[in-house]
Amino acid sequence: MATAASPHSLMLKTPSTAAAAGSRTAFPVTTRLPATAPKPISIKCAAATTQVQDPRPPAPAAAQERIFNFAAGPAVLPEKVLLKAQSELYVWRESGMSVMEMSHRGKDFTSIIQKAESDLRALLEIPPEYAVLFLQGGATTQFAAVPLNLCHPDDSVDYIVTGSWGDKAFKEAQKYCKAKVVWSGKAEKYTKIPSFDDVQQDPDAKFLHICANETIHGVEFKDYPVPKNKGGILVADMSSNFCSKPVDVSKFGVIYAGAQKNVGPSGVTIVIIRKDLIGNAQGITPVMLDYKIQAENASLYNTPPCYGIYMCGLVFEDLLEQGGLKEVEKKNKKKAELLYRAFDESKGFYRCPVEPSVRSLMNVPFTLEKSELEAEFIKEAAKEKMVQLKGHRSVGGMRASIYNAMPLAGVEKLVAFMRDFQARHA
Repeated sequence: MATAASPHSLMLKTPSTAAAAGSRTAFPVTTRLPATAPKPISIKCAAATTQVQDPRPPAPAAAQERIFNFAAGPAVLPEKVLLKAQSELYVWRESGMSVMEMSHRGKDFTSIIQKAESDLRALLEIPPEYAVLFLQGGATTQFAAVPLNLCHPDDSVDYIVTGSWGDKAFKEAQKYCKAKVVWSGKAEKYTKIPSFDDVQQDPDAKFLHICANETIHGVEFKDYPVPKNKGGILVADMSSNFCSKPVDVSKFGVIYAGAQKNVGPSGVTIVIIRKDLIGNAQGITPVMLDYKIQAENASLYNTPPCYGIYMCGLVFEDLLEQGGLKEVEKKNKKKAELLYRAFDESKGFYRCPVEPSVRSLMNVPFTLEKSELEAEFIKEAAKEKMVQLKGHRSVGGMRASIYNAMPLAGVEKLVAFMRDFQARHA
């Protein structure tokens, strides 16, 4: 009896084979019965001719045109890095597998995380007396981890608050120590940074905390305060300007940063900490937030964000190939100067609220003289393939984040659009 091929068997065939299978019986039977004696039945199994498709991925199609992404984070990544990651996605080197499939304790991933740390140390010239940790939880988790590791519940801690993130760090620290704000820019809508001589620090404080670059308000420290506490400990959240310029790491006790602004995808948090500050965590400190445990296990106490760390490593390689952070800073200054000049030459049509001396090279907030035009500005910019220009929900307006990976061409296109928009709406 003839049997039709099942839909499942047809899915495994190439189109030509499947079509042929659909036009014949699955088990063709030949019966030639002479009068004298029966002949054996010849059976041919359809499965024998089934062709399994090549498991290797097809060759990539022509590259789709990329837009200019001005998002604050997750943010634009270097095109060169993305293309290399694409080429290694299916099989990483001679491993026979993707980085996403590797054991975090195997030799392949060990080489990846060690190379990433080595390149980061070279970029920032990190002294050997500092540990480098690749963690999870974002910089927000470090708002708790820092006081839990560096002080006791009755210890005083100083915070300079120059924006929303500094304020959030302070509020979280209040749960674990006697945190206090020694200066706040809130009354002036976070548009400036204080003269350090005006900041009254507590000499008994365990550390002084700053947010080096406020992503939302676009305020950036161009120099850093000298901590006047006994330990001389300065702690900095550098999430949104990490690896955008050279930094003297020896001035800090702790530097922490979410990777998703300048050095990788979301999911990786980098902590650089002076080794003598490790090992004093409060008893209530969760094991995953204890710097001693993380350092002793080389960031591998549990499964880390392996692919994210791999991506960070590719970014570090790219920054080194560009000539290091001095060269990167030059490029960032050129982009920022071009954009800020457009504001200053617009005769008030575009306005940046930040005091010029502390304007961020990374996050550029601005408004329109006619606020009712802001939605139209964002809509028209998107049509020109420039996206994520809407300001943070807490402050409104617009914001252009021009991190390391934003090419000069992106800023040039934005400035040209701004001038055209002004000509049509002024």
